[in-house]
Amino acid sequence: MGTEKLLFRLEQPHGPGDLYIAWQKGSGMYLATTGIDSMVNVFDRYGEIQERIRLSSLCTGFEWDSDGDVLAIICQTSQLTLWDANTMKRSVVEVGLKDLMTCLVWAKTSPVLAIGTSKGNVSIYNHNTSKRIPIIGKHTKKITCGAWNNENLLALGSDDKSISISNVDGDTLRVVNLRAEPFELQFSEMKTEERVGENTISLIVGRKTLYLYNLLDPENPIELAFQQHYGAIVNYKWFGDGYILIGFSAGFFIAISTYIKEVGQELFQIRNHKNSLTDIAICEVIGKAASCGDNSIKIHDLTNLQETSSVLTLSQESGIDRISWSKDGQLLAACTKGGSLNVYVSHMTILTSVCPPRIAILSSLTEVSLYNYTVDKMKLQPVTILLEIEPSFIAVGSYHLAAGMNNKLWFYDLTKPQPGVQDAPLKLKDRQYLGAITSVRLNSEYASVLFEGKIMLHMIELPEVSQEDKESITLPDNQNEIVVISCHELTADFLIYATDMGHIVYFHLEEWTKAMEYKHEVGITDVFVDPAGTRLVFLDVKSRGYLYNAVTNEVIPVLDLPNKVLGVTWDSNITDRDIFIIYDKQDIFTYIYTRLSTGGSTVKKVGQTLLVSKQTPLLMCAGEVMSATSGGQLTQLTLTSHDSIQIGLTDKDQAVLETNFSKQVALHRFNAALETCHALKSKKLLSTLAEEALQCLELETALRVYKELEDVAMANNLENIMNVEDYKLLCGYISMFMNNYDKAQEWFLKSSCPTAALDMRRDLLQWDQALQLAKKMAPEQIAMISREYAQQLEFIGNYSEALRHYEKGLQENLSVEHTFICKAGIARTNLHCSNYRHGMSIAVELDNKQLLKECADILDKKKQLSEAAQLYEKCQQYDRAASNYIKLKNWDKVGELLSNVSSNKIYLQYAKAKEAEKKYEEAITAYQKAKDFDSVIRLHLEHLNNPEIAVEMVQETRSVEGAKLVAKFFQGLNDIASAIKFLIMSKCSDEAFDLAKKNSKMSLYGDILLDTFTEDEIKPQDFARIATYFENERDSLLAGKYWFHARDYQKAMKHLLKAAKSNSKEREAIATAIDVVASSNDDSLSNTLIEFLLGETDGLPKDPKYLFRLYMARKQFREASKSAVIIANEEQINGNYRNAHDVLFAMCQELKQNAINIPYEMYTNLMLLHSYILVRLHVRRGDHLKGARMLIRVANNISKFPSHIVPILTSTVIECHRAGLRHAAYKYATMLMNPDYRKNVDPKYAKKIEAVVRKPPKNGKDGEIVGDPSEPLTPCPYCDSMLPETEVTCSSCKNNIPFCIVTGRHIKNSDLTACPECDFPALRTEFIEVLDSEDHCPMCSEKIDSRRLLKIENTKPYLNIE
Repeated sequence: MGTEKLLFRLEQPHGPGDLYIAWQKGSGMYLATTGIDSMVNVFDRYGEIQERIRLSSLCTGFEWDSDGDVLAIICQTSQLTLWDANTMKRSVVEVGLKDLMTCLVWAKTSPVLAIGTSKGNVSIYNHNTSKRIPIIGKHTKKITCGAWNNENLLALGSDDKSISISNVDGDTLRVVNLRAEPFELQFSEMKTEERVGENTISLIVGRKTLYLYNLLDPENPIELAFQQHYGAIVNYKWFGDGYILIGFSAGFFIAISTYIKEVGQELFQIRNHKNSLTDIAICEVIGKAASCGDNSIKIHDLTNLQETSSVLTLSQESGIDRISWSKDGQLLAACTKGGSLNVYVSHMTILTSVCPPRIAILSSLTEVSLYNYTVDKMKLQPVTILLEIEPSFIAVGSYHLAAGMNNKLWFYDLTKPQPGVQDAPLKLKDRQYLGAITSVRLNSEYASVLFEGKIMLHMIELPEVSQEDKESITLPDNQNEIVVISCHELTADFLIYATDMGHIVYFHLEEWTKAMEYKHEVGITDVFVDPAGTRLVFLDVKSRGYLYNAVTNEVIPVLDLPNKVLGVTWDSNITDRDIFIIYDKQDIFTYIYTRLSTGGSTVKKVGQTLLVSKQTPLLMCAGEVMSATSGGQLTQLTLTSHDSIQIGLTDKDQAVLETNFSKQVALHRFNAALETCHALKSKKLLSTLAEEALQCLELETALRVYKELEDVAMANNLENIMNVEDYKLLCGYISMFMNNYDKAQEWFLKSSCPTAALDMRRDLLQWDQALQLAKKMAPEQIAMISREYAQQLEFIGNYSEALRHYEKGLQENLSVEHTFICKAGIARTNLHCSNYRHGMSIAVELDNKQLLKECADILDKKKQLSEAAQLYEKCQQYDRAASNYIKLKNWDKVGELLSNVSSNKIYLQYAKAKEAEKKYEEAITAYQKAKDFDSVIRLHLEHLNNPEIAVEMVQETRSVEGAKLVAKFFQGLNDIASAIKFLIMSKCSDEAFDLAKKNSKMSLYGDILLDTFTEDEIKPQDFARIATYFENERDSLLAGKYWFHARDYQKAMKHLLKAAKSNSKEREAIATAIDVVASSNDDSLSNTLIEFLLGETDGLPKDPKYLFRLYMARKQFREASKSAVIIANEEQINGNYRNAHDVLFAMCQELKQNAINIPYEMYTNLMLLHSYILVRLHVRRGDHLKGARMLIRVANNISKFPSHIVPILTSTVIECHRAGLRHAAYKYATMLMNPDYRKNVDPKYAKKIEAVVRKPPKNGKDGEIVGDPSEPLTPCPYCDSMLPETEVTCSSCKNNIPFCIVTGRHIKNSDLTACPECDFPALRTEFIEVLDSEDHCPMCSEKIDSRRLLKIENTKPYLNIE
């Protein structure tokens, strides 16, 4: 997890016991160590031993002074040992005390050392003056800890449970007593509203509490206790603005604030180690904190303590005792429980250099990692190069590496190995320069070295053939030129540098001279060149950024820069060479440079990517950024502006695809954007893509998109300009197509065809601009433009200016049409400007019908009625002319024009004028042409006394006003009925009601209301008034009737049932009551009426027909069918066979229409009745056999015809005899001779019947009985079994078979048709034959055309009898 790299390891430098360390303050070049061997070793930062100091006993303390020059050492003696880091010499100092020394503390601001002893005495030693001040009895017990503050106050802690505060001379200022022994005494500053210096002494008391003693408030010390499960306090460190980090033995690591309002409050808490925590360390230089415990070190960023930034695990160790950072934070030392020392590179200044595809990164103090960038990340492995020095700058080129410090550079040849050293590049000679080096750049041959505002450009390796004139040069080469070079870059062909005076200079290596120079307004601080060297981004002293194109010598501002730019990197992919990134500490900003577009050369920000903390972007290729980490490693990051390429088009998420599209368009990846549009099937996005492609002059892509959009006009426009080579002219056309006309004019005027701007303004009807352009470049077009401008001015109502431009356009005689348009315009604008005479004279002179109408309209608006009428007449606008003559009351002129007038309004005005003159016939004619029928009716009634015509017109036109007039007329004649009728027609219901009431014509009033208005027009309140009237008149029938129409069904039923008790009104009352039930759909009313009809209310049952009608009205068809059978039976018993037949037929039709099967009993009764009716048809046609068969069917059911038993049997005997059915005739003749029937036989048939009985039919031979001729057999339509043709029940399948309405026989599938009116089945051939002599259907009596009888193939719908 950690990026920290092990620099070196010292294996038990002092044996297997405890190990203590002290980093040199200041430069941090040395590390002092001591242990159980009574030795102090001094190592350099690379782990090399520099000094061994042997002591007479165990070391009890050592510390570097504030400058890091002197290391002070004490042991279990009374002598002080000093080691000078500059001279590397040691010395021994007597401090004036004979006690064992236990504690030493260097002052923070001066070389003053305080030494404490085991007996509580103190000696203060000044190293500069060698002055010693021994102080006896400072404490009563061993002094264990101490600290100086910046004001040279000394605080000491002792085992006597107190701390003393003294001045630099050792004078005691204050003593503070504690509850337990003090540890880790420190000076710092509590967080307060005002800064007052190091005002607080902090210490650990008894390893349990943290004690804060404020020198400014000594009476109120703060002692902070912590949760018991945290364990004992191991160590604590101040950091930031008055914050303290504390480590506890149980592994907990917390932060608190010392601000008085927050004091003791835990800001952060984490358990960093499972078993124990042994030490903590802070380095504010690099902003990190660390804790150690168990066998690991956990490092946190001070800005985000919640997260662990890295972990160092020493798996081979049993534990870690203590840790310490060097002053600069570069190195972190860890002492293990085994007595070994590990030193890690914790932080380095990131040194990098890039020469695509090479990337060089300083990965350790003296180690460079060299990468060769490749798309295949598996091959992106570093080559490690060890250096002789710890460099402060590095540079990499195509074949070389340079590293250096101060004014010296070491060069390495990366293509050749170092003899005798494996995997090491060949070291070339080192080189010194005349000043401290700022930066270095390399290419394949040259090195450019910037030092003290100058550049030395020289060959890295001298060629075999001497090129003295190109081997080296110092720039600026003019010694008198007072400029400071601030930055430089080196490409394959150019050295590019910038100065503090704002110069950017291109030095051409081949020509060995300046190639070009650009002068900026202020000094330049940095330049960043693209791989080709033709374009660069530079930053000036005002923190503004610009892009400079050396090819076009053009500078474009880079907008939306971050506040502090750290660097710029160009994309090294050739297809993305217009894209670059600018980065600061937090973010990477993506920009795209567009050289050719309708907006000119532009730089636009297209994205922002979050940068991982402490990473430096180095190289970019196709949106992939390679960055160096603080640990000297290389990481990869894809820009958010480019990540759509990774997603691809397989993703179906519409929102993702739309985001991809936006990114692709922003990066000008138009082909990819088009594929995304196809995936989304979005016309809106296609339009956006087409516009963006046009702006970037990608005409082929834009044309393809517009064709897909079926934008024929734009596609045609683009095809027309596809071959335009002039870039500025092309930009003009595209800007025009995109409706940016001002920009288009700018481009046109800069192009090789400036007249295109004039053509554009004319096409846009922007005449002011067109005239200004025409004066400069095309004076011959002024007349034409003036005319067109005048037309527009006239259209918007600026007539005076329009007249001026028409007259200007008339100055040149370009064509007949041009002259006419100008003159016509002059005529119209003169009239608008009230110059009527001149305008009319020109209009009349030109004699153009359209112009005359236009001029007449103008005059009409100007209220010049007479002149307008004259021109209207000339252009044959007779309606308008007549209207004006009417306004002028010139009726004679109106009369002359009337035959040509079509306007009703004109006729109406003329009619009124004639009526005023009492010329009524002429007025009527005019009113009729104007369709003012009310006025016609009024004149006929009031002046011409033609009421018949008036009534006829009212009835024809349904005129409300006319009806009022007629009603009034009839009232005058006392014709009340007609007056009521016409009052109702005129919707004067109240007047009609009053008139009817007054004249006792209320029933007539009600009938007229019903006859006049439709269902929707009827107002229930009108009928309610009538009903109330009849209630008062005690006329229950009419009251009920009109309550019904007023839709008050309860009252209607009440009155109707009351009226039905009267025999004279029963029929009408019950019929109306049935309508009430049908309309109300109220079950309670229905039940009330049924009870009445069944006689439950008065004991008098009513005619079943009423019940049948009720069921039919309620659409209760099954109940209605039962009632129909009963009614039909009664009619049949009474001998009314046709009535019975009609009732059953009507009921069957209702059932069929409502998809209800016909009951068998009903169907059988209908068949019997129909068979009886068919007899007459067959006899009339002379077909006695069919008649006889139908009569036999009836005679077999003679009990159902009680009223006509004898006549039916008589007819049966006669028809059977005629048809040759002797046995049947004999059978029914015998029945007639029954005494009950014989006396009723018609005398004229009696003898014939007796003769039939006396002469029975003869039997066959041997006495066999011989019957009548057999009846023909036909197939059953259900099962195809053969059965007699008049049999309607199949003996095989037991189905009831429908009968033929023409013959009475059963139907056949092979010869089936149906009546087109009633849809009853019939045998098609028989029906057609009957229709030859008859013209109507035997069942429904409707007229039938035989051509309408179609053969039915699907017979199933007709086999539906129950």
